[in-house]
Amino acid sequence: MDAHVKEWQDRAQALTALNLKAIEPALAELDAHLTLRTHIVGYTLTDADTIVWKTLRENRVAHAYIKQSLMPNLSRWFRYIEEAYPQQTALPERPKGGGKDEKGGKAGKDDRKKDDGANYDIGLQEVGDGTGIVTRFPPEPSGYLHIGHAKAALLNDYFAHEKYKGTLLLRFDDTNPLKEKQEFQDAIVEDLALMGVKADRLTYTSDYFQELYEYCVRMLKEGNAYADDTLQEKMRDERMNGVPSERRDSPAEDNLARFEEMKSATTEGLRWCIRAKISVDDPNKAMRDPVIYRCSPEVHHRTGDKWKIYPTYDFCCPIVDSIENVTHALRTTEYNDRDAQYQWMLKALKLRPVYNWGFARLNFVRTVLSKRKLTKIVDSKFVWGWDDPRMPTVRGVRRRGVTIPALREFILKQGPSKNIVNLDWYSFWATNKKHIDPISARYTAIDEAAKVPVTVIGAREGIHTEKKEKHAKYTDLGKKKVVFSSSIILEQADAASFAQDEEITLMNWGNAIVRKISHSINPLASPHGLKTVTGLELELHLQGDVKKTSKKVTWLSTDQNLIPVELVEFDHLITKDKLEPEDTLEDFLNPKTELRTKTLADCNVAELKEDDIIQFDRKGYFRIDKAFAHGEPAVAFQIPTGKSK
Repeated sequence: MDAHVKEWQDRAQALTALNLKAIEPALAELDAHLTLRTHIVGYTLTDADTIVWKTLRENRVAHAYIKQSLMPNLSRWFRYIEEAYPQQTALPERPKGGGKDEKGGKAGKDDRKKDDGANYDIGLQEVGDGTGIVTRFPPEPSGYLHIGHAKAALLNDYFAHEKYKGTLLLRFDDTNPLKEKQEFQDAIVEDLALMGVKADRLTYTSDYFQELYEYCVRMLKEGNAYADDTLQEKMRDERMNGVPSERRDSPAEDNLARFEEMKSATTEGLRWCIRAKISVDDPNKAMRDPVIYRCSPEVHHRTGDKWKIYPTYDFCCPIVDSIENVTHALRTTEYNDRDAQYQWMLKALKLRPVYNWGFARLNFVRTVLSKRKLTKIVDSKFVWGWDDPRMPTVRGVRRRGVTIPALREFILKQGPSKNIVNLDWYSFWATNKKHIDPISARYTAIDEAAKVPVTVIGAREGIHTEKKEKHAKYTDLGKKKVVFSSSIILEQADAASFAQDEEITLMNWGNAIVRKISHSINPLASPHGLKTVTGLELELHLQGDVKKTSKKVTWLSTDQNLIPVELVEFDHLITKDKLEPEDTLEDFLNPKTELRTKTLADCNVAELKEDDIIQFDRKGYFRIDKAFAHGEPAVAFQIPTGKSK
């Protein structure tokens, strides 16, 4: 990748001339290169993007040309880089009045402005020139990646590939055949690729089962581990109260014999586990003789029935980290108490040292990120699956409408802080809105159950169409067809707000005056006897000033092929901001989490494809989950924007 970045840094020189004729070929080449790309090189921001962007921005001729949107791919990329990476694209400004700089002079605007991004200048231990840094992301293939995992993956990737010029390992911690599946493993690889996280090497803990077995035998021989058949509940109580197990001082020969019984998964072997012999009453309870091996006759999805014993994460993680030359084990602060255990394993086995470094896990209000609880929600059919838009998985939030650049930006902005906070989803979706607004074409949808027929007096006779911009601001999105006729529909809420002879604005058309309002009283629809508008007559007043009307409403001509679209709005799965350990999940599952509205949309919506992100005027942003086809309605999921209702 470095060679490609260097190539574009050199090519930026061709964009410095203050002569359009001289730079137009280079601009056209860049426009063609960006046809199917979000970034110039790779899947995330690089120096290629920032240098080319700043070169174009500082060239007044190039900048003026780009603003005309004559090269749509180039314009889209230029706008995206500017909005998605404000810190990296900030141009220097002349000092202005205000505070003092370090030398006592007046500080400029940029000096006074605080960086709202994350501060990564914390420095890892012993990094040298950065080329020897090795980090790893070790997910267990027992579920789909959620956004908490995404933070761990992106931070490991950041330190390995952006902060330093090191190496990132993707290692599947596949030591529990009861929970793990190939399906989950494949999904994790795909989701990481979508996030732009590309590991330099893919490995598996199961690749080291033989070495881990031999290390355990060594610990048993050296008296650093022992076999134990204490019942689980009793073992838990003994650890809590600092009471030694009756098996703690068993001779090495007995411990090794029992380990062999475990390895063969005999009836006797199934009763035993292996525990590290660290401490009985250490104040850090993670150090109180943790279990390091269990017996399980289940078939492993990679190694089949070769092994009947499996190491615990706490045992294999430091060993494999050391074997694979990991220099820094970055993990969430919930592992802080186990860092001492991690270091004990390395010292007991005289292995190459590895640094531990912690960061706060990503928590959100009214959200569970426990894989066990998420699995329970999926298995109970409370949701459609791991990619349900209500799930906090990478696939779930993507299906809800988040873009990958927004996901990356939000997570990296949280940074490596060790402070654990419960984030509100507001900032997450507000970040996403910045990314989707420039790419969201505007369309119109009318609630089918609340449509009101309207006759437009003064409309041109017959049916006619005009081409209008899909987005008034971002004209590179192209044009759409707007159909005009004397027969249109509005929504009941708008119609009911009109007063006789009031002047209103029909969006994309012009002003009209309300000349006639027909009502009926429907006691079922309106139990309090409120009037329902059953029809309207509007008289066009196109010379009217749209700036002076207070009501600007959406409408649709009925003389077009109206497309049925089901709009779906989602609520949180959990009704409580934060579940406590003693809370029962089922008691706090939200019984009503989706609201569906049948609408009729303009004819252009028939062309939309799955995954398109759009905006229905006055209704919000939506992601097309199912395209209109064969007369079946399209389905669109509403994308939150960070605004509360």
